[in-house]
Amino acid sequence: MGDREALGHASPDDQYLETPPGSEYEHTDASVWIIVKFLIWLTISALVIHMGLGFMYELLIQQSTEVGPPAYPLARTDERRLPPMPRLQQFPSNEMYRFRLGEEDLLHRYGWMNKNAGTVHIPIEDAMRLAIERGVVRSRPQETTQPVETLGLMPSDASSGRMMERRRQ
Repeated sequence: MGDREALGHASPDDQYLETPPGSEYEHTDASVWIIVKFLIWLTISALVIHMGLGFMYELLIQQSTEVGPPAYPLARTDERRLPPMPRLQQFPSNEMYRFRLGEEDLLHRYGWMNKNAGTVHIPIEDAMRLAIERGVVRSRPQETTQPVETLGLMPSDASSGRMMERRRQ
């Protein structure tokens, strides 16, 4: 404590409050003139670059207006060009709709399939009725519904719920 009082400082931080006489910054660390020269050259180079870009853009704009739009060799003809065959359908849903209407019309009217062979087609309802009348198609026998006795049956381990085993009593 005696040293601090002898120097006139009440706390250790008080010695930094005043700059001692004769003290300056260290001249070897940074030269202000070098920083100023760098900023001057940076400003000059930025101005030169921006002016050069401005002149270049003006030159490009003048060239584009003098020449006009480029003429491509495939775009010179005025006729409409189509891709080679086979082409994709433009409206497949419309074509499918027209196809189904034609098929539906074919199912519900009379007409010739092959006139030379004498083959005709008839409406589908008439064809089904004639097939049953002539016995070409036999109907399935109706299953008799007998009650299944499930009393005493229980599902087995691998039966997926089917009743297969009888309970032991």
